[in-house]
Amino acid sequence: MKIGGDNPVSVQSMTKTRTRDVEIVRDEIRRLSVSGCEIVRVAVKSPEDARAIREIKNEISLPVVADIHFDHMLALLAIDNGADKIRVNPGNITRSDHLNAIIDRSKEKGIAVRIGLNSGSLPAPRTDRKSPDEIMVDEALRYIDIFEKKGFDDLVVSLKSSDIITTIKAYRDIAPKTDVPLHLGITAAGTPSDGIVRSSVGIGSLLASGIGDTIRVSLTGDPVLEVETGKRILQSLGLREYGHKIISCPTCGRCQVDMVVITGEIEARLKGEISIPGSKKLNIAVMGCEVNGPGEAKDADIGIAFGSNKGAIFSRGNIVKTVNVDEAVEEFLRLIREMAVKGKQ
Repeated sequence: MKIGGDNPVSVQSMTKTRTRDVEIVRDEIRRLSVSGCEIVRVAVKSPEDARAIREIKNEISLPVVADIHFDHMLALLAIDNGADKIRVNPGNITRSDHLNAIIDRSKEKGIAVRIGLNSGSLPAPRTDRKSPDEIMVDEALRYIDIFEKKGFDDLVVSLKSSDIITTIKAYRDIAPKTDVPLHLGITAAGTPSDGIVRSSVGIGSLLASGIGDTIRVSLTGDPVLEVETGKRILQSLGLREYGHKIISCPTCGRCQVDMVVITGEIEARLKGEISIPGSKKLNIAVMGCEVNGPGEAKDADIGIAFGSNKGAIFSRGNIVKTVNVDEAVEEFLRLIREMAVKGKQ
């Protein structure tokens, strides 16, 4: 898996169970892989966790990143047991001899290192009255210099905070100062209801500015939801293409059908039964009335607008067929399948 340069922005997540529990972690990584995760991080708190990486990798294909804090010996042990990348925290791994040992072993094994700063675990207080974002940037640049002077440049940097503005400022400050790939995220973003919004705002604003090479949405919940949210962020910005894009109206008093049920069924069916390898990915519109129909959704490859007991199927603003409501979903899905297949021929 390559990060940075012209490579696509990748989606990461992290396992949420003890790394030493090998079978449980393997199952979690398999679920993440199916959901579209491309890089997975595991917490290494003990030698047992570090040694477990070798067993975990025997049956999974995703690159595994070992998350290290405080103890550089755990980093060395994780590297020896097959970790594909090490995350070190400048806030708690500070001794030059410890860093040099990690650099030498990483270089020997040909693996990458993420310099992962977090505003919640910054180095010792300073007297220059700088803000957390400024301190993170200073420390990141200092660590990059340490690594590069040792001839090591297979690096990734992250500068995360639970505060969105602090995170955005840090990444915008460092971006023009280094060519090292940047891993984006809002740390401790919260439960899905808050965390999805906060991550989308923070990560999305940076990506829209051309900043960022890989992302992780940090949620207090199922890591699969982290991956799905990350993919949606990338697709909404046109940075990755994962499948059909659906737009749907919010409904109002003009709507005469149950848009929540209809749109939910279409979305579920498209995600499940109509996933045709090699087919064209379409922009699809599901609209509740003629106002939000072919006019406002005229750029859709295909769409449907509902009226009284009828559904008007349209393409690029032109109505191509009118069907009864009871038949609408099946016919609409049939035409989507047909269009998707023809689009790749």
